[in-house]
Amino acid sequence: MTSEVAAADSLATALKNAMRGFAQSVVIITTVDEEGKRYAMAATAVTPLSMDPPSMLICVNRSVSSHKILEGGANFSLNILSVDQVDIARNCGGGARGEDRFSTGNWVPDDDGIPYVADAQAIIRCHQRQRISYGSHDIFIGDVLSVELADAVDPLIYMNGAYRHIGERL
Repeated sequence: MTSEVAAADSLATALKNAMRGFAQSVVIITTVDEEGKRYAMAATAVTPLSMDPPSMLICVNRSVSSHKILEGGANFSLNILSVDQVDIARNCGGGARGEDRFSTGNWVPDDDGIPYVADAQAIIRCHQRQRISYGSHDIFIGDVLSVELADAVDPLIYMNGAYRHIGERL
């Protein structure tokens, strides 16, 4: 194991390198502004916060386009992608901008106009409850309004800078 020095930049780099081995399901966070403009971003910094009440936590960099909308209190959907939806992940992970992010996949608006991937492995709709600022990101907490699940569980995983498939069960 290599040792890393604790200077701020070196520590951040060491943490990024350590997190490359932290496999995460790929989630597309979606929201919509007051004019109906859609926003989507790929994320792995998504986690359940509590089951009582059911709630989710997402971390969003202040530099991304959807941050301003979320900062204003917008609700959001979490779309957990299946392994066959890598094109959606690539579009929403920086391969496309703005409305072009919705050029791939089966996108449908919910009753509030928030887009979701109709055939995602899971769709979790959230009412934004709280925002906490920390460092370069804001943490958004959402109360879960509804959950839709696909029949099969075969998530798209992001690890070590690449999209992956889980493989066999041990």
